[in-house]
Amino acid sequence: MAITADAVKALREKTGAGMMDCKKALKETDGDLEKAVDYLRKKGIADAAKRAHRTAAQGRIEAYIHPGNQIGVLLEVNVETDFVAKTDDFKQFCHDVAMQIAATRPLAVTPEDLDAAVVAKEREILLEQVKNSGKPEKIWEKIVEGKMRKFYEETCLLNQPWIRDNNVKIDEMRKELSGKIGENVVVRRFAVFQVGQEN
Repeated sequence: MAITADAVKALREKTGAGMMDCKKALKETDGDLEKAVDYLRKKGIADAAKRAHRTAAQGRIEAYIHPGNQIGVLLEVNVETDFVAKTDDFKQFCHDVAMQIAATRPLAVTPEDLDAAVVAKEREILLEQVKNSGKPEKIWEKIVEGKMRKFYEETCLLNQPWIRDNNVKIDEMRKELSGKIGENVVVRRFAVFQVGQEN
């Protein structure tokens, strides 16, 4: 069944969930709006969007050392209360995300955190590639946008597919945890250290 943009918009307005989450929920429920709302609520995604504005000043610094002791990651993840910061679910999420960082080496947490010069240079290179591909000029920008989404998936932690399940993005895991624990979860920052390399 084809999912219309209007259906996605209606679900977004009802739940506050992200566009991709709404689209996935509608696909999973054959376009049934009410069932899609329930789907998002069960996943905790609908309520997570409403919590996103709440201050998350507690949390955890996760240290992960990859087997072989050549790569290490320090990661800060915040929640609203120190009680939640001590739960097993939160600790497991922090561990999984730190392991993801060690495996995939993202450049930033979100696309907004990327250096503007890096984004501009990547866009420039992609546009040049598309120009040289012989495709019509009227679709160049659309092709570049698609390639930029792929670039963000590779370089931005929250946009990345999880290394243990490529069908789930790190941000979806974050929203699901937020729904489960009932608090805003913010992946704040990270640093990667590798023996013999400057950061």
